[in-house]
Amino acid sequence: MRRVRAARGRGGRPGLAAATVIGALVLAGCGGSDSGSSGAELSVDAAYIPQPVSDSMAAGFLTITNDGDTEDQLTSVTSEAGDVTVHETVDGTMKEVDRLPVPAHGELVLESGGNHLMFEKLTQRLEEGETVSVELHFAHSDPVTVEVPVKAATYRPASEHSEHTEGSEHSEGSEHSEGSEHSAPSEHAGH
Repeated sequence: MRRVRAARGRGGRPGLAAATVIGALVLAGCGGSDSGSSGAELSVDAAYIPQPVSDSMAAGFLTITNDGDTEDQLTSVTSEAGDVTVHETVDGTMKEVDRLPVPAHGELVLESGGNHLMFEKLTQRLEEGETVSVELHFAHSDPVTVEVPVKAATYRPASEHSEHTEGSEHSEGSEHSEGSEHSAPSEHAGH
């Protein structure tokens, strides 16, 4: 075995330099904690925004499916259309939350009367037929960009229990819940 001598700078320690290099290599080997295990496998469908009656506020609905072995969490949503917040609805009352779980081998359903997205301070009036680009951010997974169509204010997708769906492979919910902390009752009333 050939022995290599480390060059010493003034007051340098070859053992410290070697330990630093070895430590960096060990950390690099540990860096991909997801590489050996199956993480969250996220997909999004049934996304839509009912055409809002307000110029400044809208609701958004979609389903996030996780086919992976690891739970993840929806932590935020961004869009050039305006400010987007995530809301949870419990017993008919909605409140803004900083995250919602996306269970392993399960779904996070954002639907009328339940958890949903709230678009506020819209940069333009959303009209039926347009699409709104949103980016979903997660605790562990990479962001997912979704093109969300604006549907008629009266649009009602069929539930997963129905035999017929209106152009969607997997649709749930139809509109936004009432009883908001926000002051736009026309957006929160049934369309």
